[in-house]
Amino acid sequence: MIARVFGMKIRLLSIMNAKSVFRVVLVACIAAIFSACAAYKPLDPAFHKALGKPYTLDSGDVLRVTVFGEAELTNTYAVDKGGYISVPLVGSIGTRGKTTKQMEGSIAAGLRNGFLRNPDVSVEVDTYRPFFILGEVGNAGQYTYVPGMTVQNAIAIAAGFTGRAEQKDADITRTINGEVISGRVPLSDPILPGDTIFIRERLF
Repeated sequence: MIARVFGMKIRLLSIMNAKSVFRVVLVACIAAIFSACAAYKPLDPAFHKALGKPYTLDSGDVLRVTVFGEAELTNTYAVDKGGYISVPLVGSIGTRGKTTKQMEGSIAAGLRNGFLRNPDVSVEVDTYRPFFILGEVGNAGQYTYVPGMTVQNAIAIAAGFTGRAEQKDADITRTINGEVISGRVPLSDPILPGDTIFIRERLF
């Protein structure tokens, strides 16, 4: 009889302990959900405004510079880590934050400085700087950007989601006017050259 009562007490304590553990885990999960929700503020308006503005250059871009009538000056030029290209006769020219139109003016001004009377210069992007994708994708890394790409396209290029991925949205870090801004966006959102995309692990 005593042994039976003792056994019932042990089982009761085990059930109570299991319930306590369950409550602790449940509270921790709820806290994690609220923490994740609170981690990201609403998108900065500048985040999407950048999509409609003229493209600005930076390290990793490759430019096609055409100087009409001057074949020896027409070439492709890679923007170095410092944000410069080196053009014959002109020397180093800063590109960071400039548009291709502004670069045309800068190169033409350099050529007019004792070299050509009225240079006709065209600048276009030959190859865009890469984007980066990290987190829960098959092959995280650096990839070539193609105009018109979306987050979904980027995920496909990176061999798709892993089995643990959050598949509803993604986090993007983007540099706008020298400021680094992060935001959570739907998978249909466009991306820009230089963006870093992070695919989170789902909570459940």
